[in-house]
Amino acid sequence: MKIWIDADACPRVIKDILFRASERTRTEVKVVANSSLWVPRSPLVEFVLVGKGLDVADTHIATECAAGDIVVTADIPLAALIVTKGAHALNPRGELYTPENIAERLSVRNFLQGMRDAGESTGGPPAFHDRDKQKFANALDALLRKAGRG
Repeated sequence: MKIWIDADACPRVIKDILFRASERTRTEVKVVANSSLWVPRSPLVEFVLVGKGLDVADTHIATECAAGDIVVTADIPLAALIVTKGAHALNPRGELYTPENIAERLSVRNFLQGMRDAGESTGGPPAFHDRDKQKFANALDALLRKAGRG
């Protein structure tokens, strides 16, 4: 089992939680981005620099991850691909995407994207709070325990 981070839009505080969890549970982490990012020096953490372009990091993660892996992403289309592969898709706010909820999340995302494409202002995501960080940490710990790593 590996942890994959869709790192371009992942908050630093969430990456730090993931790096600590990696050391604690001896779980390999792949940090995927299309620009250079800091990662700790650890034999468990690998930075994967992909080419520039729309969805290049997402495509890499979707292609390389395996059933049972954990993928941390806020990208709902990527999460949908991850769920169909039997991997766990967890967003940085601690919401686990599942076969039961991903279709609805994708539908809402597509609806809002259509509104934005038509010139409507849909606002951005809410501010990231400590409760989001705690919810993420709890969800990650639950996934790691379920996999026998916690």
